[in-house]
This record gives sequence, structure tokens and C-alpha cells, in this order.
Amino acid sequence: MTGRLPHVRWLALRLGSAVITLLGVSILVFAAMHVVPGRYDELLLGPQGLPERRAAIAAQFGLDRPLPEQYVRWLGATLSGDLGVSMGTKEPVRDEFIRRAPVTIQLTLMATALSLLIGLPAGAAAAFGSTRRLGAGLGRLLGATGLSMPDFVLGSVLVVVFSTNVLGPTVGGFVPFFQDPIANLRATILPALTISGFGAALVIRTTRDAVLSALTEPYVLAAVARGQRPRTIILRHVVRNSAIPVLTVVATTVGYLLGGSVIVEQLFGIPGFGNYVLSAVQHRDYAVVQAGALIAASIFVVINMLADVSYAWIDPRIAVTQTETR
Repeated sequence: MTGRLPHVRWLALRLGSAVITLLGVSILVFAAMHVVPGRYDELLLGPQGLPERRAAIAAQFGLDRPLPEQYVRWLGATLSGDLGVSMGTKEPVRDEFIRRAPVTIQLTLMATALSLLIGLPAGAAAAFGSTRRLGAGLGRLLGATGLSMPDFVLGSVLVVVFSTNVLGPTVGGFVPFFQDPIANLRATILPALTISGFGAALVIRTTRDAVLSALTEPYVLAAVARGQRPRTIILRHVVRNSAIPVLTVVATTVGYLLGGSVIVEQLFGIPGFGNYVLSAVQHRDYAVVQAGALIAASIFVVINMLADVSYAWIDPRIAVTQTETR
């Protein structure tokens, strides 16, 4: 039983850190939205709006109350599951997120899969082909291109190419997956490929560096000296010990994809989570933006916690070491 205590304490520390992080995010997002010039009532009525009408709208949404009171009321409602009502549509924000979330989740999963399908083989090929100029050069080229090219540039190129030529994938015309799976995949493959570029580049570089580092470890050299087959050495030693940095990058990439999908959804006309929040920012729809940012941060924190648990599962010494250092 005592052997499990470090792991329990480590998990408790991670949970506490996650709660503090989310609390900090909620404060920053709330403050940022109210610091940005132009309140909702001002944008809705314009500069010629009557003061009485502005005051009525501010009172309707509680904008006339002190900011600390607004924050406490909003946080309390959020913790109870009430994300508020959109100022623009007058519809519950939770219902709108539930309707749009599957679109962004599908896009993120597709982009993550593409990042791994491209990044893992290319990174491993670059590592094992480090003595060959072609393999190493190709890995560096793909990694540098993916890291340096912004999403909107790659997306714009794909829009121009595929909107002027009948090549299979389509630009716009989104259809829900269960309504028409083929049409859905044709409409989402290009945006998924666009936002996977940066993630694939990170996976390539991380995989290459991790594999090269593992190949020089003493246990790998000892396995080679014992005459173990190369396939056994790679699967048992190299892959397992290269997994932790790759998992770190994948967890970070998923969080990036959730945030990076905002511009891409707008560019390709995908009715997802990011598109909804971007429109809310432009119209100062506080309830939507605050809830959206908090949900995105929560997903990012949960994904990173799952990655940490995976580290401890792969190498239990990590949990013990991090617990002792705290």
C-alpha cells in the first residue's frame, strides 16, 4: 500500500495544479473581455444609442454591476453548469456549444491523426537515415516547412487550388458526418490537413530527436552487444523510451489544434466551436467568449493530465521523482 502513496500524492498535486490553472484562466479571460474597448450595449446601439436604452441592456445582462460581482456570479453559474445566455442569439450558450463541439472535435481528431501519420514515420525515417543525406534532409525540410508556414497561408493555398479544380475534397458545403459521411470527409479533409501542418512538423522533429537520443543510450548499446535482433531492440527499447517526449508534443499539439481551428474554421466555413467564439469576440458576446475560453483551457489541462498519467504508466519513476521534488 505504501508503494502507491507517492502516486496518489502525485495525482493529487496534478489535480490541484489543474484547478489553480483553470481559476487563473477564468480571471484572465474575464478581465480581458472587459478591458477591450467597446461594450456589448455600445456595439449593439452604436454611438447614437439613447443612454436609457443602453442602461436597460446593461441591466438586463448584469453589466451595470461591479466587475468583481460580475465575475463571482459568472463563476458560480459556470460551476453549476450554467454557461449563460448568448447576448446576440438569446439562446443558452451550453446548447450551442453542444451542437457545435462535435464538428471541432472531429476536425481536431482528424488533424491529430494526420499529424501522427505524417510525423511518426517521417521522424523515424529521418533518425534512422541520419547517416544518409536524403533521409535526414527530407526530415529537416518537412519539419522546417511545417513550423514556419502559418495556418492561414497553407489554408489559403489549399482553398485556391481545390476551389478552382475538381480534385475530390471540397471547400465549404459542410455536411454533418451522420447525414452524409462521404460529403463530410470531403469538406473536412482540407481544414484538417491545414491545421495538422504545424503538429506534424513538431512530431517529426521530436520523434527524430527522441529516437536519436535513445539509440545512444547504454541499454541500447548493451542490447546490440548481446546480439539482439534490431527489430526487438527498436520495439522494446527505442520506441518505449522515445514515447514520453512524443506524448508531450502530441498533448500540446491537440491543445494547439483546438485553438488553431478558429481561423481555419472561418476560412473553410466550418460551423464549429472556434467559428462561434470568433464571431462572439467581434460582437463582445461575453458569455460565449468566456465560456469558450474556459472550455478550451479545461480540455487543454485535461489532455495534459492524461499525458502525465501516460508518462507515469510508461515510466513509474516519473511520478515518484516529481512527488519527491515537491
